[in-house]
Amino acid sequence: MYRSHFGLREMPFGITPDTSFAYACNTHQEALNTLLVAVKNGEGFIKITGEVGTGKTLLCRRFLATLDQNHVSAYILNPYLEPRTLLFALAEELGVALSRGTDQHQLMKELTRALLNFARQGKTVVLCLDEAQAMPVESLEALRLFTNLETEKRKLLQVVLFGQPELDRKLEHASIRQLRQRITFQYRLTALTREEVDHYVTHRLRVAGYRGNRLFTRPAARLVHRFSGGVPRLINIISHKAMLLAYGEGAQQLLPIHVRKAAMDTPIVHQPRPWWWLGFAMLLLSVGGIGWMVLA
Repeated sequence: MYRSHFGLREMPFGITPDTSFAYACNTHQEALNTLLVAVKNGEGFIKITGEVGTGKTLLCRRFLATLDQNHVSAYILNPYLEPRTLLFALAEELGVALSRGTDQHQLMKELTRALLNFARQGKTVVLCLDEAQAMPVESLEALRLFTNLETEKRKLLQVVLFGQPELDRKLEHASIRQLRQRITFQYRLTALTREEVDHYVTHRLRVAGYRGNRLFTRPAARLVHRFSGGVPRLINIISHKAMLLAYGEGAQQLLPIHVRKAAMDTPIVHQPRPWWWLGFAMLLLSVGGIGWMVLA
């Protein structure tokens, strides 16, 4: 598409989580630090929440890549599984060999044996569950019961829940209140600030191979923040479309008009109210105030 036009090696604004493009903004770095501290302390449950598109999956991958040889990681992308299937998925991630006819008792026995073997090797098993808000309540409770396994020193299994804010509401369910009490570390991802959006866009362009002068003008970058609300996925979508528009015009720099057109073509962006609405609202308030004074 526009790679050669702008001198890029690869597309800079893909929406697939790619750790090579990871931008260490404040909120993501703080969340990563929280995860690392929690795992080091041997906590049972850790929770990371954030709105759609704030980079939870990317954070999860960064976290898994940071774990050292003293940890064994398991990652379940879609935990919308009933309790027994969830445990089978965990066994598969840990390389536990199970026969087709394995019953619940044998499943628990083999999983426990695997966790104890890792513990004897001085290794901690960390299970990351993405999209955890989709987990059935029964599966969350089964997971809690399974994490009761521990030595005299530490838990045999640590669980990190990555989910949308709906996860918080699910955890309010009375039947899993004990799980909620076990979440000792948590963090809420937030959107990027206007300054961070500017740095984020520049960072991804540099990683993609751009070596020219500033590509997005400052007004254009401010509009990217304004229309995206600072949500990384929306930043990527708008920036990609804006670059397509600039390429179509043969432009060498991204201007506000390109960002506006890109936002207009993206229904899900947080389009702010036009400024004339603010003026109109102030006028109504003024007229209302005069009316009250006359009536008084």
